[in-house]
Amino acid sequence: MMHEILYYLREMLVAAVPAAVVFCCFWPYRRRALRAMGLTTSFRREMGLILFIMCLFGVLAVTLWPVYWMEDSPGLWGDIELLVDRPSVWSNVNLIPFRMFGDYWEDLTRGGGFFTLLNFLGNLAVFVPLGFFPALLFRGANWRRSALVGFGTSLLVEVGQYFVMRTTDIDDVILNTLGALCGFWLYLLLSRLAPRFIQRFQVEVRHGRETGNSGPAPGAGAGQL
Repeated sequence: MMHEILYYLREMLVAAVPAAVVFCCFWPYRRRALRAMGLTTSFRREMGLILFIMCLFGVLAVTLWPVYWMEDSPGLWGDIELLVDRPSVWSNVNLIPFRMFGDYWEDLTRGGGFFTLLNFLGNLAVFVPLGFFPALLFRGANWRRSALVGFGTSLLVEVGQYFVMRTTDIDDVILNTLGALCGFWLYLLLSRLAPRFIQRFQVEVRHGRETGNSGPAPGAGAGQL
């Protein structure tokens, strides 16, 4: 199981690291734009944004990579990779909610618990950051927003998977949305257990300046960017 986890982490880093590099390249322009608006941002908050971007692009990389198969072809080129053809319009498409859980139970009874557990937990885990980081970094955190982020991202992924010859499954959308909600619940847990840690990633606007959040000043309007 650890080997499979490391494999997917490597696939995620292929897109996550370049995304972080691009963000860092544009950071001076972002800093100047914030200064032009009379705002500043903390290093801790910027690191949180980078981690969020890395998680987002990592999820897109591991879920939208096309399915290939190897064909042994004679001649100079040897084995070549071909995009798998979809036999019919509705092949590898499931639009019936909760059908996957029946398949999970069937796999478990046949002794295929490892891959069943990996698929189930993986669909949850990869979307936990999509519920956690928006709640941590942006104003107005609530479970509905986290659910909407998870649902919308998962829906786009599942539609995209259809065109790269992968499985499109409504149950994946359900699990991904639940994973985003788990991320929001993790934020709530940390906000109760370590409120000061959470506050260091949030911001407060005072007289047109963005600073570390140490609590709203009496009588002053405060909002998180």
